[in-house]
Amino acid sequence: MAEPQGQEQAPFQVTVNVQYVKDFSFESPNAPAIFAPSNVQPEIQMGVNVQARPVADNTYEALLMIKVEAKLEDKTAFIAELSYGGIFTLPALPEEQAKVFLFVEAPRLLFPFARSILAEAIRDGGFPQVLINPIDFYALYQQNAAQMQKPTEGNA
Repeated sequence: MAEPQGQEQAPFQVTVNVQYVKDFSFESPNAPAIFAPSNVQPEIQMGVNVQARPVADNTYEALLMIKVEAKLEDKTAFIAELSYGGIFTLPALPEEQAKVFLFVEAPRLLFPFARSILAEAIRDGGFPQVLINPIDFYALYQQNAAQMQKPTEGNA
């Protein structure tokens, strides 16, 4: 029989109460001219943000916000913006553990649904399919945490 190799953390139960579209926008401001044949590849830019806030005891809203913008030369082909939310009930956790769940695991759970909504809207808008690659939410969390710890200029 193998000996335990250190204490393992007991898994905790999370409840996903609801997932929903909080805000959604799709626009193609240069249609129909933007659909003229062109050999130019579109330039696609994407931005991602995650927010979380408490809504009740041990219950939180996590919001995954994704903006996708495509340009052909200097003209906007489309802009798609989605705020996709979820309400999560967590067991009593230390603040740092709850933060990691809300800014890493919650958006990871929401992402496939948000990606599907955006892909369908872009396709239905008349554009070729755009598949958003998986996002490393832990790396984003670490990057944001590091930026929050940097002293602002002028404060030493």
